[in-house]
Amino acid sequence: MAQCVTRVELSVSCENLLDKDVGSKSDPLCVLLQDVGGGQWAELDRTERIKNCQKPEFSKKLVVDYYFEKVQKLKFGVYDIDNKSFDLNDDDYLGGIECTLGQVVSSSVFTRPLELKKGKPAGKGTITISAEEIKDARTVYLEIEARNLDKKDFLGKSDPFLEFYKQSDVGTWQLVYRSEVVIKNNLNPCWRKFSVPLQTFCGGDFNKPIKVQCADHDSDGSHDLIGIFETNLTQLQKAGDSSPVEFECIHPEKKQKKKSYKNSGIIRIKSCKIERDYSFLDYVMGGCQINFTVGIDFTGSNGDPKSPDSLHYISPDGINEYLIAIWSVGSVVQDYDTDKLFPAFGFGAQVPPSWQVSHEFALNFNPSNPYCQGIQGIVDAYRQILPQVRLYGPTNFSPIINHVARFASHSAQQGNASQYFILLIITDGEITDLDQTRQAIVNASKLPMSIIIVGVGEADFKAMEFLDGDNGVLKSLTGEPAARDIVQFVPFRQFKNAPREALSQMVLAEVPKQLVSYYKLQGWPPVKLPEVKKM
Repeated sequence: MAQCVTRVELSVSCENLLDKDVGSKSDPLCVLLQDVGGGQWAELDRTERIKNCQKPEFSKKLVVDYYFEKVQKLKFGVYDIDNKSFDLNDDDYLGGIECTLGQVVSSSVFTRPLELKKGKPAGKGTITISAEEIKDARTVYLEIEARNLDKKDFLGKSDPFLEFYKQSDVGTWQLVYRSEVVIKNNLNPCWRKFSVPLQTFCGGDFNKPIKVQCADHDSDGSHDLIGIFETNLTQLQKAGDSSPVEFECIHPEKKQKKKSYKNSGIIRIKSCKIERDYSFLDYVMGGCQINFTVGIDFTGSNGDPKSPDSLHYISPDGINEYLIAIWSVGSVVQDYDTDKLFPAFGFGAQVPPSWQVSHEFALNFNPSNPYCQGIQGIVDAYRQILPQVRLYGPTNFSPIINHVARFASHSAQQGNASQYFILLIITDGEITDLDQTRQAIVNASKLPMSIIIVGVGEADFKAMEFLDGDNGVLKSLTGEPAARDIVQFVPFRQFKNAPREALSQMVLAEVPKQLVSYYKLQGWPPVKLPEVKKM
């Protein structure tokens, strides 16, 4: 199931709209439709109507859920509204456009000429769309310690932990964070620094009541209350590195029983900072280019391309599993690359004129300029090269991974979030250079890149599943762990009878997390910082 990465707010304006009204200007409204498959379009949202205006700037924003791994086809239609009915069939059409959400979010400003129908311009009318993420992406970071907590254990001291609760709109308390239990027998604990999304912590309301509860941990779950206090984020924020904020930890029953009762200890907020956590869209909208490279397996185990049994055999309708994988993944990724020039390589074949085996030959036979124009360019280069090379072996992945890693390493030296690299490897089987590939992936995990492996055919793909670190952290032969999980492996056979979009959704679902995890590790914000927008 595709996961919604975030929600996006689209601002729409138009210029030079057609004038359909006699004696006055048009009264435009913009409607947003989404392709739901089978040639059907469903309305997602619409703007307000603006009276007598050929250059409208709509104040009502259009909201859409955003999925990176899907091509989300959108249609914007502008209508002249002359009545009060909701139905648009009785209103004049002033023009529209079709595009993808990926195109919109990867452009700072997306302007296109309006068309009455495909190829027929709506006069000089244009539409401009800009996207912003709807999200309070801030996070609360807290450092807390305590002193002189009440002793709760009969034979030892307490084993304290903290719980934070926010007050709901109906007055009930909702748990938002539970700390670790501090070293046994400690009445002066210092807890690890922790973070909670601002939305979770207090719903973005700095004055919302927060209850902090300190308790002594018992392994049987019958924790003993040490004390509580109430505060809010405004008060917590007063804590600085040199001036902690202190709260008395009060046990309500003890306070009631003993007149001499002071407190059950002091909780000290050493620091409380609110920082921005950046999302995938923040980076893309902030100018991060996604560079897409393809590596295609030309080893002998694929079979003779002229034989219908070969994985490289192109069927009468012009497709094979390699081509479907290129189209599926490439059609999504291409929207995030402005120049649409994609390097494409083959490996495991003997190539002319020397007929030496190569593990990173350019599909267009131009090693100094291996770029293909768009996804169609990769497809054309693949079709042209197929009869010109001899399928051979072995199946070595490390040369092409290291090739892309060199570009990613060069980009990383710029010290900003301007470039990210996705390598798509399409292969039919067992890796021959598994140890070198493990090392190449571990090295690449420290760079701005992700690797997608699509396995075609019926081979045993155990080694591929091993490289996809879902069952534990991948390590090199020397035991060095990957800095982060950057490999996603998918066997094509699982998607043979599924819609083409299903493959791209599966293989690309991890990329947003992988991109964000890399830049977070580096501490790099987006090149252009976004404004915080709240729901």
